[in-house]
Amino acid sequence: MTRPDAAQLDETALIAAMRRTLALEVDGLTALSGALGTQAVEAVRLIAGLKGRLICAGVGKSGHVARKIAATLASTGTPAQYVHPSEASHGDLGMITPDDAVLALSKSGETRELGDMIAYCRRFAVPLIALTAGEQSSLARGSDLVLLLPGAQEACGETRAPTTSTTMMMAYGDALAVALIEARGFTARDFALFHPGGALGSALTHVGALMHAGDGLPLAATGSGMGEALIEMSAKGLGCVGVIDGEGRLLGIITDGDLRRKMSPDLVSETVDAVMTPAPVTVTALMLASEALRHMTAGSRKITQLFVCDADGRPEGLLHIHDLLRAGVS
Repeated sequence: MTRPDAAQLDETALIAAMRRTLALEVDGLTALSGALGTQAVEAVRLIAGLKGRLICAGVGKSGHVARKIAATLASTGTPAQYVHPSEASHGDLGMITPDDAVLALSKSGETRELGDMIAYCRRFAVPLIALTAGEQSSLARGSDLVLLLPGAQEACGETRAPTTSTTMMMAYGDALAVALIEARGFTARDFALFHPGGALGSALTHVGALMHAGDGLPLAATGSGMGEALIEMSAKGLGCVGVIDGEGRLLGIITDGDLRRKMSPDLVSETVDAVMTPAPVTVTALMLASEALRHMTAGSRKITQLFVCDADGRPEGLLHIHDLLRAGVS
């Protein structure tokens, strides 16, 4: 094989090849969408009802797709694991229990390495789901459910390397995952449990993990003087103080902005009730940090502090916009 001079490659021809590839894969996905039916629904029901895990398996490119499907399912509330069919034949079949089910991927359905796994599933009554284009293949005949890939042209012409077929497999896995998310009522808060790291983890952090609480909470009782409130604001260093009633419920908030707007020689002699902004915006400890940030910035708002209150309206924390910025929430 000779290597072409990269500088001499024709831009128009290269763009045409890439667009042709995408067009063929779009055609494959369109055909796949139209092919969904009862078997797909039964597969979702089977997976949703498992006591154990969904074991995803495949070889070569199908194996890479199987790994991705397992990872997507595991991160969205469906316990899943990839098992390599060759390793399964050398002891890893012991990872598969009667409480599990197997999702086996093979375009042809004749992947030799899947043979022992198919036989194991039949012997121990482990449900087997085939994801294949081979309707009459060994894999399809040995399976309880068959997720059939429609006929579609691979994008790479006569080399026939998996392209359109693996795209359809990947999309089928995503479709199963989303159907299971909706069937289970899986939420962003649930998703956050499996994604504590990186930018995604920051956006899914709960307010309770970032808020100031305990002795760090700046509070003043209703009817108290502004002199007392100013001392509390200065001591806690969060740029505000919350005004609470006799039962500890939040009545209002006094911020640095309120002080600037109401600055006068008589300010210190005022009561906190006369200066506070009543009924301030509050959040809960279980709210996502990204949602709290939206409360701060919605419309024309320029809120920099939010009190975190329980169901009865009692402050249990304070969230400052600087806390969100430090955590990388955006």
